Amino acid sequence: MDSPAFSLQGLNSEQRKAVTATEGPVLVLAGAGSGKTRVLTYRIAYLIRELGIPPFEILAVTFTKKAAIEMQERIQKLVGQVHGVWLGTFHSSFAKILRHEAPAFQYSPNFVIYDTDDQCRLIKMIMEELDIPVSRFHPKAIQGAISQAKNRLIAVEQYFNQSGNPFEDAVIHIYPEYQKRLRENHAFDFDDLITVPIKIFKQYPDILCKYQKRFQYILVDEYQDTNKAQYELIRFLSKKSRNLCVVGDDDQSIYGWRGANIGNILNFESDFPETRVFRLEQNYRSTKNILAAAHAVVSRNQGRKSKKLWSENPQGEKIEIWEVDDEREEAFKVVDKIQEEVFKHKRPFCDFAILYRTNAQSRALEEGLRRSGMSYIIVGGVRFYDRKEVKDVLAYMKLIVNPRDTISLKRVINFPTRGIGDASLRNIEIWARKNNIRLFEALARSNEIQGISGRAKTGIKHFYDLIVKYTSLSEKISPAELTHTLIEDSGVLRNYKEEMSLDGQMRIENINELLKAVQDYTEETENPTISGFLEEVSLVNDVDQWNDKSNAITLMTLHSAKGLEFPVVFITGLEENLFPLSRSIEKTEDLEEERRLFYVGLTRAKEKVILLGAQNRRLYNNHEARLPSRFLDELDQNTCNFFSTHSIRSTGDLLKRDQQYIEDGIMPDYESFSQEVGSERLLAGQWVMHDMFGKGQILNVHGHGSKEMVTVKFKNGVQKKLIVKYAKFKLIV
Repeated sequence: MDSPAFSLQGLNSEQRKAVTATEGPVLVLAGAGSGKTRVLTYRIAYLIRELGIPPFEILAVTFTKKAAIEMQERIQKLVGQVHGVWLGTFHSSFAKILRHEAPAFQYSPNFVIYDTDDQCRLIKMIMEELDIPVSRFHPKAIQGAISQAKNRLIAVEQYFNQSGNPFEDAVIHIYPEYQKRLRENHAFDFDDLITVPIKIFKQYPDILCKYQKRFQYILVDEYQDTNKAQYELIRFLSKKSRNLCVVGDDDQSIYGWRGANIGNILNFESDFPETRVFRLEQNYRSTKNILAAAHAVVSRNQGRKSKKLWSENPQGEKIEIWEVDDEREEAFKVVDKIQEEVFKHKRPFCDFAILYRTNAQSRALEEGLRRSGMSYIIVGGVRFYDRKEVKDVLAYMKLIVNPRDTISLKRVINFPTRGIGDASLRNIEIWARKNNIRLFEALARSNEIQGISGRAKTGIKHFYDLIVKYTSLSEKISPAELTHTLIEDSGVLRNYKEEMSLDGQMRIENINELLKAVQDYTEETENPTISGFLEEVSLVNDVDQWNDKSNAITLMTLHSAKGLEFPVVFITGLEENLFPLSRSIEKTEDLEEERRLFYVGLTRAKEKVILLGAQNRRLYNNHEARLPSRFLDELDQNTCNFFSTHSIRSTGDLLKRDQQYIEDGIMPDYESFSQEVGSERLLAGQWVMHDMFGKGQILNVHGHGSKEMVTVKFKNGVQKKLIVKYAKFKLIV
């Protein structure tokens, strides 16, 4: 099959300059919606097709798997199927290097990657052994401190200088033991995937030289989000060729709290004096009004590069700013505005995104959407791969590729129940340490260990034989076949089937979904392995799991929304001490990051922005009066319209508005949005479809539970009082 013809005609002049400036360091300042992915993909295509650069000499790193997949697909459309480009996230790219070089530092190539839950389990285990009370220092806090230290390249021995308070003293004792256990388990945590390659490059110059020769052209996406460790890695690899192209936007640097250093992009020209800078300022996403409002806010920041987005898009609607009573009215107003857009413009639910500063805000919004019967999805809730039953199966898989993994071993040795209690396991651990052998090896010799019952020994033998059997099988059958057989043989699936409960059924469905994921991986991957699947799973983030093909309203934090776009965007909770957060107000750099976060939220919108703030809000069990966010005052007032509501329980305006829709003949496609009435609270103003009377609108609601009644006015003028429990109608949204 012939490759498609390649041309730069689809680029504007500044994009074309950025694509063709291939030699030496290049900084592309790409404003929101200005086509940065387009520049990156065209640049790779240009290197391959026009300059004849071998694909394997190109390294391109992103921050999400979603972005990497999108780039791969675009490159394929430009130049056809290309093999050899190292294109992936920072963590997946350098995990690949670690697997290649593992023998150099006495690690198994089949090392496992510990997620946050695994790390916290290990830390808790260490704390118990060191008599550090978990009640005083939460393992998650310790994990966060260790992660920060690694991202700032603070080694174990250096951390001893950090001592100054009881918490840091606790970390000092836990950190070295934590690193020791990771090595014993042949495991890396998420941060190690970046920091360990740096150590390898420093200790083994020949390995560094090999990758410097290989990667002649390096491209980095979202450079404003890199931390110190990522900066060091890129600096090492590009030191010889100097062909480094970084693309980013300092106005969208919003991850300082997790170690990202905005100085990396602001100081790029100082680090690389011969840098050529290109500014992508034409926005292809948003209306002129949205861009003017966003610029008015972000331009107040001192720590930024000079640039201003412009667009040939229409002026667009003004931004709506709503002051509401509380979080419940905020949710009601969001629902009201979505219904209005659906009725007027026939918008599908997937056109809408509801953004918030903290996950705690989602509860009231979810409640409002449930009551309205609207379909929605939450990005950043409980991750699929964090569900207990899924993690149990993954733990079995991890043990099969790496029997040294004691965290996974302890998780499933007695699941399903095999009669192996905590006391038996503790005796085995003590015996293993005394005899200087690994815990898994000690299982094979349980007959030699005192204090273990006959039933426990039987269970231990069964478990040990199971893992050995599947370790051998992993070399002979596909990951999909192995996982399918494993969940039957281990008893995991049988355990949930025997529960005969709704919860058990849901867990079975999740396990089946995991099996599908393994099947997809097996079919789509060249030379698939269990180890490869586990690596993919460990590096999945919230946005990677988001299904953007479903017709549902999206709820997510502002941080999760970066890189996405929607026709209509709601930003909720615009109040002082919530957005911006109270802890960010005292430091200029923290406040500027909050302002950038607001800018990111605004520039997700293509056509319409609705901002909401409450006069009172119950959050984290506190109910208090609120002041409007300072960011509302910073907007260009010519781009905004301000509104204030009273209690939304007064439905006169709703009824009047919907009556106008009927008279104007503007009616939604009810077949697409009908939903069975369940246990959700009904509200005046909602529409229903009755089997006998047809379409009608709820005028009022009285009573609760089995006594709940509604008065409905149907289209033919008939008014009926109906008991909800027995009424045969569907809710229409």
